[in-house]
Amino acid sequence: MEKNEKMAGLAFLLLLGGLGVAALFIVLFAELAEEVMEKEFGLFDRFIISMLEAGAGETMDTVMFIFTEMGSAWFLTGLSIIVLAVLGVKMKDRWGVLFFIIAVGGGSLLTLLLKNLYVRERPSINAEIDAIGYSFPSGHSMGSLIFYGFVMYLVIRTHQKAWVQGLTLTVLSLLIFLIGSSRIYLGAHFPSDVLAGYIAGSIWLILSLIALEWIQWHSRSPVPPVHALRKLLGPLYKTVRTKIPFFNQ
Repeated sequence: MEKNEKMAGLAFLLLLGGLGVAALFIVLFAELAEEVMEKEFGLFDRFIISMLEAGAGETMDTVMFIFTEMGSAWFLTGLSIIVLAVLGVKMKDRWGVLFFIIAVGGGSLLTLLLKNLYVRERPSINAEIDAIGYSFPSGHSMGSLIFYGFVMYLVIRTHQKAWVQGLTLTVLSLLIFLIGSSRIYLGAHFPSDVLAGYIAGSIWLILSLIALEWIQWHSRSPVPPVHALRKLLGPLYKTVRTKIPFFNQ
């Protein structure tokens, strides 16, 4: 029982840490959005765009088009159906199904809300690469980070072999980066749009996973979260009271 309490307490601290990271990303997104709206990211955007344009060519055009399609709504929707089938039919994880829908579906709604809040115009309009509507933040970047990030979480959560986890995290992280880069290369977004998409996607993904872990913890663990945290921090509190006179006044 004591071991379960200690493990539960550590898990609770990890959840609190996740909330702290999400709060930090919220601050970063707010700062970035303010700078972008005041047009103070022009030098950064031009530098990144010029770097990508240096490697432009027909072959690169094709490669980048393929990557941008891997972050498109139709492609991620198709993959989402597969993930939902695995979660619901094979794993019978009803909470996983619910929070996957919340993460991916809610992320799409959040993207739409943010775009209409900041109403930044795109570098260029091109319906063939889903470059219509407003630009900030990048929907491809945000959506791909949420979707592929959730898949990475599932691979870790299901305790796959170490090499499978390492390979999956490496490949999908690179894919997320290349999807964002493709949006810049193809002229659909400014680099600051892509960066904002990654930050906003990270916030929504972290909050979704924290909520999922919290629900699963409540449904599986015999140890109440607050009780576990009290047991974990109890010895530390006693030490502080002993060592620091202020607490004894």
